[in-house]
Formats: sequence, structure tokens, C-alpha cells
Amino acid sequence: MERHFRDSDELCKYVAGISDTVILSFSIGKDSIGAWLQMRKYFKRIVPYYFYLVPGLGFVETALKYYEGYFGTEIAQLPHPSLYRMLNNLVFQAPENCSAVEDAELEEHDYDNIVRTWKRDVGLGRDMFVAHGTRANDSLMRRTSVKKWGSLNPRRRTFMPIYDWNKARLKEFLIENNIKLAVDYEMFGRSFDGIDYRFLAPIRERFPADYKKILEYFPLAELEILRREWRERYYARKEG
Repeated sequence: MERHFRDSDELCKYVAGISDTVILSFSIGKDSIGAWLQMRKYFKRIVPYYFYLVPGLGFVETALKYYEGYFGTEIAQLPHPSLYRMLNNLVFQAPENCSAVEDAELEEHDYDNIVRTWKRDVGLGRDMFVAHGTRANDSLMRRTSVKKWGSLNPRRRTFMPIYDWNKARLKEFLIENNIKLAVDYEMFGRSFDGIDYRFLAPIRERFPADYKKILEYFPLAELEILRREWRERYYARKEG
């Protein structure tokens, strides 16, 4: 099976020649949106899934509903591997919760294992390809990796349908297709993927109900904000 291709169009044609159905790892980010739009030209059926870091967040559900409406298909929601890992490591957990979390003995899985199990449960073929909206130009490390290993991984059955796109091409393509970016970009400048200060502070300000939901899973997450605010006040007094 080939790994290297002249461009992303040749890659998509190659994968479509193997199967007209493909899976998409959809992060709500602009790269995964571009990948979905690109693949519509080559595949009859695209089955997307989203990894949730905290279940039931309103601003995430709103975005998913928008993209489901735009593309006309349901987006499956799967637990992000980091969710169970953070719980098991007692990240931002109150002392009284620790024994309950430990007693639950939550089993941790990596991305591939979760997707593999989901494929089986919904009747998708084990060898069906999974697309990732990864662009080589995002970083030197990615560019080096794609150059060395290619844009298709035969063992993991993954590929990168827009691997050779730059930001300008992606932006132009999104505008041409009249598709909106999620509110994540207004708040964070990127898609939501963490519970550190960069994400918590904007969520607390704009979506307080979602902030409370995060605290249900990670009760001491507010310490992240308090620590930053205390530090800023400290240095402000010191400089003053």
C-alpha cells in the first residue's frame, strides 16, 4: 500500500479507490472542517466522530448540531482518552472524590482502541480508513513526519486528506463553502481541547452553565483561574 502521493487530491482518489466510505476524526476545528469538505468530492459516505473532553457542554453541542445540519449527517460522540486519564490521575479532584474515582477503576484506552471498538459497535469495517485533518505546514515536526512517513498510514488505516494545504488555501476553501467556524475560535482562537486557564476563563465568562458542568467532573478546576488571577495581582503590586 502506498504512503506518499503527489498531492492530497491524488491521496483521496487512492483511498476512494479502496472504499467509497470513509471515517472522519472531527474536532470541530478548521482543519477537520476543511478535510470534510475536501472528502465530499471523492467519497459517497463520510462517517464522522467527535471526541468529547467533558460530556454535555452546551457550546460544543451547539457547534455539533450546526455541522450535522450543514453536512446532513449525525456526528458520533466518543469519550476522549484524556477524560479517563485525567480522572484516574485525580486532576482537579476534591479530596472527598478521590476514593470514588479510584473505586470506579476506569479503564483507559488510546485513540485507536476507542475508534476500533466504536467501528465494531456500529458495524463499520475494521479496516475502514480514518481521515485526520492534519496539515504538514502546521509545524516543522509534522512536515518532517509527512515527508518521511507519508500521508497514509497502512497499519493504522489513517490518512490526511488536506496534508499539503496551507492556511491561505484552507481559509479560501471555507469561505467558498460558506461555512462558519465554531464559537471556540472567538473564545480560544482554536478548538476546545483542555481544561487549563486558556479555556476555563473564557468559558466561565461566556458560558457559565458549561463552566459549572466542567466543575462537576473536575471540582478544583477553578483553582487554575484563581492561581492565574492571584499571580497577576501579585506582579501588578510588585511592579507598582
